[in-house]
Amino acid sequence: MLSRRNFLCRIPLVAGALPAAKALAAEPHAGHLNGGGHVGVVGVVDHASNGFDPHAILRDFDEGVVRGRVREWEIIAEDKEIEVAPGVKYAAWTYNGRVPGPTLRAREGERLRVRFVNASSHPHTIHFHGIHTARMDGVLGIGAGDVEPGRETVYEFDAEPFGLHLYHCHSIPLADHIAKGLYGAFVIDPANGRPDADEMVMVMNGFDTNFDRSNEIYGVNTVAFAYKDKPIRVRRGELVRIYLVNALEFDLMNSFHVHANFFNHFPTGTSLEPTELTDTVIQGQGQRGILELRFPFEGKYMFHAHVSEFAELGWMGFFEVV
Repeated sequence: MLSRRNFLCRIPLVAGALPAAKALAAEPHAGHLNGGGHVGVVGVVDHASNGFDPHAILRDFDEGVVRGRVREWEIIAEDKEIEVAPGVKYAAWTYNGRVPGPTLRAREGERLRVRFVNASSHPHTIHFHGIHTARMDGVLGIGAGDVEPGRETVYEFDAEPFGLHLYHCHSIPLADHIAKGLYGAFVIDPANGRPDADEMVMVMNGFDTNFDRSNEIYGVNTVAFAYKDKPIRVRRGELVRIYLVNALEFDLMNSFHVHANFFNHFPTGTSLEPTELTDTVIQGQGQRGILELRFPFEGKYMFHAHVSEFAELGWMGFFEVV
């Protein structure tokens, strides 16, 4: 059985993997002299073919359309093959054609309305974390329940509490519907907002490419090593706010670690006061938090999962401070 631990050396055997993806990582210690030689990939992912770019997802907040006193969105579920590492294709289930789905953003107390259309070949729902009535919960047997292929429904509720939440499919088997890509971040801003910052969304995820219920590829915003060769550019001294969500299935924990700096951590974002100043945060499945930091020095600074295996299989990148 092909496992993630021998995936890197046997990647041509994986269904959908192309010769261009013959290596996802270098020798374990070959590249620690500089960022350019660190663990990485061979080749590049075709973001245009995917229909989304992790660098665009990073700062793309979807505020929907306001009609009267209601903020509205349309979300469409569809089956779509995506490239998660160079030459490695994955048969995903998507919201609005991307993984993760759009980052929905609203303000505390607003009335929200989401029209959900199921254009895929499987029953799906949308379950929103937050406070709402049972009929709007997006689970089997309650309210609209499973939305069958070709059908649609409307979810409507108030935006509360403020903080960082997520949404995902809640159809059975739940782990498979989430692992295939049906999840996204959901930001509710406090009524008075937060201080200005360079804001970005990082949804930590992974992909089981050989169907053994164990991930072979890890990433942030889907594509392995997306921020390694093209680092995230930020400005020295500017407040950086990261909305961090763990949407990983088949692993109990995930984590975020930044080099040469510390951040204020706001778990779930439901308080305006941080709980700690740290450089590493650990999240269980579905957990999320807001991280705020400033970089005092210019240069390239690595960030990654503080599980070496996850980092070497795609979950690492760099900030470039200018």
